Amino acid sequence: MPAVPAGAAAADVWARWRPVHRPFGPRQQFAAGRRAASAALAAAGAADRFVPRDPGGRPRFPRGFAGSISHTDHLALAVVVPGAAAVGVDIESAVISPRATAFVLSEQERLELLPSAGKYTPRELFAAKEAAFKALSGTGSLGDFLFWRIELRPVDGALTASYRGVPVTVWINSDEDLSIALAISPG
Repeated sequence: MPAVPAGAAAADVWARWRPVHRPFGPRQQFAAGRRAASAALAAAGAADRFVPRDPGGRPRFPRGFAGSISHTDHLALAVVVPGAAAVGVDIESAVISPRATAFVLSEQERLELLPSAGKYTPRELFAAKEAAFKALSGTGSLGDFLFWRIELRPVDGALTASYRGVPVTVWINSDEDLSIALAISPG
């Protein structure tokens, strides 16, 4: 399992993993995500470790502790960054088909970021857009939008995601079976 992406060194990033229990359905994934969030909040020093759903269904972390939750069928991850405006994390274990890649990534993104010109896999870029969506939409200032409308660009060796001109840096780490993307909107 890859580590949570490094690179957000200026921020205190607290991440915790939890397994999803059988039968690996939505209720078990939700519970594992909340267990991971509680553990990440504890590690970050939060007194309140309860993460309810807001009316739209997103996790609502305690004030001052921006956080995000993601899961696969078998694994949940929560990340907390005290003082950040918003955080987005995504973990992906699925193979992203060429058709999904063509739908989610613009032609320019495919040319610049995928091999042979770029260094990212479709799964990594899918995770990057999901993490950026959570971080950008978590500030509440951009309104409703679809995650594939986010633009990804390489900038000075890093990956930058933006929507309506609002950028966020995305860090990625992968192994053969799992890709993790992390985006942080500074406070």
